[in-house]
Formats: sequence, structure tokens, C-alpha cells
Amino acid sequence: MILPPEHHLRTELNYEVHARPPDVLAPPSRLSYIALLRGDGPRQAAWQHMRTLALRLGAPPPAEGASHWSAELGSFRIRWEQHTEFHRVMFIRDGVPGRAFSDPAIDAVPADWVAALPGELLVAAEMELRPEASFSEAFGIAQLVGSHIGSGGQAFTDFRISGDGFGRFLMLAGEMSPAIAGRNAQRLLEIDTYRMMALLALPVARALTPQLTRWEQALAEIAAALTQAGPTDEPGLLNRLTGLASEIESQEAATRFRFSAAAAYYALVQRRIAELREERIEGLQTFQEFTERRLAPAMETCQSTTARQEALSRRVQRVTQLLQTRVDITREAQNGALLLSMDRRAALQLRLQQTVEGLSVAAITYYIVGVWSYAAKALAPRWGVNPDVAIAAAIPFAAIFVLWGLRRARARPKALDDD
Repeated sequence: MILPPEHHLRTELNYEVHARPPDVLAPPSRLSYIALLRGDGPRQAAWQHMRTLALRLGAPPPAEGASHWSAELGSFRIRWEQHTEFHRVMFIRDGVPGRAFSDPAIDAVPADWVAALPGELLVAAEMELRPEASFSEAFGIAQLVGSHIGSGGQAFTDFRISGDGFGRFLMLAGEMSPAIAGRNAQRLLEIDTYRMMALLALPVARALTPQLTRWEQALAEIAAALTQAGPTDEPGLLNRLTGLASEIESQEAATRFRFSAAAAYYALVQRRIAELREERIEGLQTFQEFTERRLAPAMETCQSTTARQEALSRRVQRVTQLLQTRVDITREAQNGALLLSMDRRAALQLRLQQTVEGLSVAAITYYIVGVWSYAAKALAPRWGVNPDVAIAAAIPFAAIFVLWGLRRARARPKALDDD
């Protein structure tokens, strides 16, 4: 069977669901996990750093432009993933006995390489996968969060940063298979990572709240002044309002991504917690209860700040439209008054033109009759006519001729315009 030509992305999209599979973990295992914000640094910096480690330890480096990589590097395994805003690295050591959290997996990695990891550290965690262990050995007297998780295991943490800069997770394998243990370990670490990524929006919301209050007060002042403003005040109010609108739009554009990303990360936290299929251990908070107790209010704060910002932007637009309408009405009234003034001026000009035209007819007639008088005085005696009678008789004809000539000259430009 010969299949039709396939889409150029078919293979890539098909294997996307198989990308970044969780590691297989069998107790006793130790994991060290680091997540770093990329910031303004180049996206390829993390890939280049992984390549440096691989070449240093004699392992095949990640493919150029790769967004994830895993390898066996002697005494430990490494797993690296590149994400939109951050990249994360996990180091795994299998079959390590001893007291919990006493010999971290990251100690097997070159210290100078770890210190030079690109980005800003956001999450650092140690995880122990044990067949069994005591809480006091792992966490002391800290207040624990824990539960039975899917397929017969247990997981515990205190969500605190210990003296070495790492958080701690303890997972008891119970009846979990190595594959399921690996998936649950990945879920627990992702809950911690996405929780922190979501909370990055909370300081933004807190810093934005006083500014929103000032903008709301400024808008209220402009709206109150608008009710008593006269035509001369409207341009100034419009300038203030457009300036306020530009500030709000600029701030909304600057924070839109952070708030929308927080909502996406919060949804991932909820999804990963649901995938744990928790069952309560008497006397302990579950992962869902602990994260929802503080994370949910923080996300509601971000959502309310976003809604407040959007509502303020809509209110500014409505006030701007109202003020613009008033300015347009005022301008139309001014234009109407100007047209009336122009009509009056045109009427005056017409009357003046008619007056001048009458005077022009009289003046030109006077000059024509004056010229005719010389001829009449010379010719009238030969014709047997009184010169004064001949001059008087010429006056009406001269006036009619001049009037006809002026009207014809005035009508000629109009005829040219019509053509």
C-alpha cells in the first residue's frame, strides 16, 4: 500500500506525546532537582552548558537546538528540559543507602559546573525514594504535608527551604512499580515548580494595586470635572484622559503575559495534584489542601487585579468616548456659528458689490456721456438738433449699455467654472 504524501510535521507531532518520558526509579534512589528562570539570557545558553558537561565527562552531548536531554554520566544520571520561561535539571543516583538526605545526588556533579548554571535559581529540591523511612529522620519536627498517592505509595514534604538551600521530598515506594514511582516523582517536583512559577505573578499584582487605585481616583476626578466643564475646558480634560489611557494600556501590556502565565501554571498544579490520586493520612494535610490554602488566594488576587485592570481600561474608553462626543458637538456648534458669520459676511459683500456696481454704472455712464457731449456739440448743429437734447437723449442708452456690459462680465467667470 502506497500512502499519500505526508505532512512535513507528521513524525514530529506524533512523537511529541512520547517526548520527555519520566525516569524509572527503584528504591533506594536519590534525586537532586534545580529549576532556573532563563531571564533575558539567550535560550541556547542552557543547551551549551549541558553540552559542556557531556563533553567534560565523555558522554554524547545533546543534539544542537535540543530542548531536552538525558544521559548516563558515570555515577549519576542527568535529565535536562528547556521550557518557555525556565529550564530544569535533575540528577539521579540509584541504589544509594544511608540516612535520608545525607548524601545528595548533586554532590556527584562538578561543583563549578553547577555554580555556573545559567539563569536565576527558583526551585531546588532533594528527593529520597525509599522502601521505608521515619519522618523524624527526614524532617525532624517540621509540620508535614503528605498523603497516600496512587498505586500504594506515600509522599511527604514540608515545603520549606532547608539550610543547604534545598527543599525536601520523601517518597515511600510501597507497592509502586519503578515506572509509577518515576511518574509520581516527576509530578511532585512539577507541583513545586509550577507553584513557584504561578506565584511570580503575586508580587506584580501587589505592586500594581496602589497604581490601580491612583488611576481610579484620577478617572473619577476627570469624570466629575466633565459634568461641569465648559467648551474651553474640554480639550484639557481630553488630554488628561488620553494620557491616563496610555498609562493604563502600557501597564496592561506589560503585565498581561505574567498574569496569563500564572493562570496556566496554576492549572498545571491542579492537574498534577489530581494525577497523584491522594488519600488522606490521618493527622496530615494533603498536597491539595496545603497548596490550595495559600496558592488559591494568591491566584484569586491576580485574577481580581487582572479584572480590575481590564474594567478600568473599559471605563477610560467609555469616558473618552463621552468626552470626545462633547468635543465634537462643541466643534460642530462652533462650525455652525462660523458658517452663519460667513453667510452674513457674504450678504454684506453682495450688498457692497451691488452698491459699487450701481456707482460704477453711474460713473462710467458719466464718462461716456461726457465723451459724447464733445461729438454732439460739433455734429448736432449740422443735423439741426440742439446739442443739449442730443446729450440728454444719449444718457439712457449709455446707462443701459454699461449695465449690460457689467452683468455680462460678471456672468462670464461663472460660465467658465461650470465648464
